[in-house]
Amino acid sequence: MLPMTIPCALMRGGTSRGPVFLASDLPERIDERDAALIAALGAGHELQVDGIGGGNPLTSKVAIVGPPTKAGADVDYLFAQVKVRERAVDTSPNCGNMLATVGPFAIERGLVPATDGITLVRIHNVNTGKIIEARIDTPNGKVCYEGSTHIDGVPGTAAPVRLAFLNAAGAKTGKLLPSGKPSEEIDGIPVTLIDAAMPLVVIPASAMGKTGHETPADLDADKTFMRWLEVIRREAGRRMGLGDVSGLVIPKPVLIAEPQFGGTFSARYFMPHECHKALAVTGAVGLATAAATQGTLVHALSGIAAPSRVVIEHPSGKLELGIDPGADGAPVVSVIRTARLIFDGYLHLPTALAA
Repeated sequence: MLPMTIPCALMRGGTSRGPVFLASDLPERIDERDAALIAALGAGHELQVDGIGGGNPLTSKVAIVGPPTKAGADVDYLFAQVKVRERAVDTSPNCGNMLATVGPFAIERGLVPATDGITLVRIHNVNTGKIIEARIDTPNGKVCYEGSTHIDGVPGTAAPVRLAFLNAAGAKTGKLLPSGKPSEEIDGIPVTLIDAAMPLVVIPASAMGKTGHETPADLDADKTFMRWLEVIRREAGRRMGLGDVSGLVIPKPVLIAEPQFGGTFSARYFMPHECHKALAVTGAVGLATAAATQGTLVHALSGIAAPSRVVIEHPSGKLELGIDPGADGAPVVSVIRTARLIFDGYLHLPTALAA
């Protein structure tokens, strides 16, 4: 039987928002856990009016945090994307924005002891098996959410959450370049298939008749383009060894183009059936890794190498990442996000679930 009340913290992480749960407070059975998440977010209705989702993929996300199951980690983090219009949950991707909530939440819940100043939290992302280091401001041993850091796509300022993605290559496929090629063609369109933090199919916008500077609404409204993008995405998934991805949100398509505002390049990231109003952190990590990888379309556009700084222009502004050589030669990508605790209390589920 499902619990009717569940302890829950609603948090903003980067440009996303959603409930954060302790794994021990959710049902162990996956079908029961997913039923609870669907009810909690109000999935199956475009406004999610009967739950705490925001009627958008960016505000229909869940972070589940618990004790570590991997050596070298302090906590486990399972990300769940709850569909808005469908009563479905997808745990195939990771989310780097919700990742920004994990360190503060783990400290607040006593999973990681805080130090005076900055607390390091080593996070095992269960979705990908990778470890990310998060550094959280903890003056006097308490999580601090207030600060002067601004990130594009979020109003105001907050304390920084510093994230370093260690050994991000092969997050889902086990390979940086799953098809073995840095660039190839699908349906006559040049693409780069890369898997670093998130499997991506990267496409020059001009190859599909776009500038790469369109608004998300304009791209979403072009149904012919969106259908074509989905054809390319599904074939990319097959070539990446992911099989039939028609029911998955990976790989994520990304259009790239020349910058307009002094950045390294411009990007339009799809989730995958809507264009992101900003840019997913995991997608940005994949793009930055591609920029530092010889032979990719992103490297051809940006021409950078590690160590370096990458500034990706997106619909809400810019996202800056650092690229440094890792111990194994693979680049380590770092980024700064912010997080905010919105409420902390109990989530009430419909009694019908108890039947």
